[in-house]
Amino acid sequence: MSSFSAAEVAHLASVAHIELSDDEVQRFAEELSVIAESVALVANIPPEVEPMSHPVVLEHDTMRDDVVGQPLTVAEALAGAPASEDDQFQVPQILGEDA
Repeated sequence: MSSFSAAEVAHLASVAHIELSDDEVQRFAEELSVIAESVALVANIPPEVEPMSHPVVLEHDTMRDDVVGQPLTVAEALAGAPASEDDQFQVPQILGEDA
C-alpha cells in the first residue's frame, strides 16, 4: 500500500511552484494515495488475464457495414453552409493573414 504524506504533497507543490492551502494538501495526499493504490491493483493483475476493450462482452458488432454510395455534389455540400464563395466554404479569418 502506497500512501502520500501531507509533507510529500507540500514538497511537490513547492517544487512545482503551486500554492496549496493546508486543506488542499491534505485532500491531495488522500487522493494521490487512492490513485497509487488503484495503479498497484492494476499492476498486480495476473498475466493470464487478457486485456479487454470493453468491460462487458459485446454480443454483436455495433458498427454498420461500410457501403459505397454517391458522394454529395458541391451544391449539396454547400447547401447548409452559412457562407460560401467559389464553390468553397467561407469561414472567418482568424490568423490575421492576408487572403
